Amino acid sequence: MTATIHRIDPRPSPSLDPMVALVAKDMNLVNAVILDRMQSQIPLIPELAGHLIAGGGKRMRPMLTLASAALLGYTGTRHHGLAAAVEFIHTATLLHDDVVDGSDLRRGRRTANNIWGNPATVLVGDFLFSRAFELMVDDGSQKVLKILSHASAVIAEGEVNQLTATRLIELGEERYLDIIGAKTAALFAAACRVSAVVAERPDSEEAALDAYGRNLGIAFQLVDDAIDYVSDAGTMGKDAGDDFREGKVTLPVILAYARGNAEERTFWKDAIEGRRTTDEDLAHAIALIQSSRGVDDTLARARHYGQRAIDSLGCFSNGMAKAAMVEAVEFAIARAY
Repeated sequence: MTATIHRIDPRPSPSLDPMVALVAKDMNLVNAVILDRMQSQIPLIPELAGHLIAGGGKRMRPMLTLASAALLGYTGTRHHGLAAAVEFIHTATLLHDDVVDGSDLRRGRRTANNIWGNPATVLVGDFLFSRAFELMVDDGSQKVLKILSHASAVIAEGEVNQLTATRLIELGEERYLDIIGAKTAALFAAACRVSAVVAERPDSEEAALDAYGRNLGIAFQLVDDAIDYVSDAGTMGKDAGDDFREGKVTLPVILAYARGNAEERTFWKDAIEGRRTTDEDLAHAIALIQSSRGVDDTLARARHYGQRAIDSLGCFSNGMAKAAMVEAVEFAIARAY
């Protein structure tokens, strides 16, 4: 079998529009499952869950499940419940993340914990995790259950790894990549892979979709971490420098610290440990990252992982689904420009 090698050649304005159009009909059915399964006799549960679910997110992860199914020519309905499960897992982790981070904004709106408090937010996150597992069990496939439950465990491990790495300036690129590979890329990979399972495709195609999702997830997170130092609340739904103030050591910081002189490294140590958090300190941090090419090289790594994601699709036939999945990678990278 010969594989087609694709090159990232971003269009002037790559977008998710082709993927949205590709999965629109199926996404309506997924949304119906989400709406049904987030209901409860306890009014606070659908109120709080609905606040985040309706908060303007792109629903990229469940769309990847649906797009992967379209790529494989799957014509059944099992992927609808699994896409909803993927979205519930993602939403639950966001609720928990906002509590851990003490976040006040997500996508430009007040976070659930900011409105209802931490205890309610954590418990509703637990409820959504439970709903996700109900949907997995309803599907009836032991393999699907294994893939998504393992991804859930890996995500939790990644979040704990990130928590223990907070304010650790000597984090290093290898551990950073381990963290984002777990907390972000694992669900992207599982979201794509389960479609190959329900479509009963060979292991090679299952592995190809896993690789596509995993590399896309890493690229997606690298871009997020880069633009935290160049964005505003209108772009990211949070203020530039939130990671800096929270002491998160992301790749732009790792590169700036590694390339800095003794004085600059002292600044980074003080800043990440919480002793330099003013607007002036943030401005200095951004200047150091720019002078060390921290953002540029983070985005170069994102393009590398994006290319790997696209190349993973080489074993599949060309068509609307494949083109939409390629452009989704280009969109993930282009958000930074």
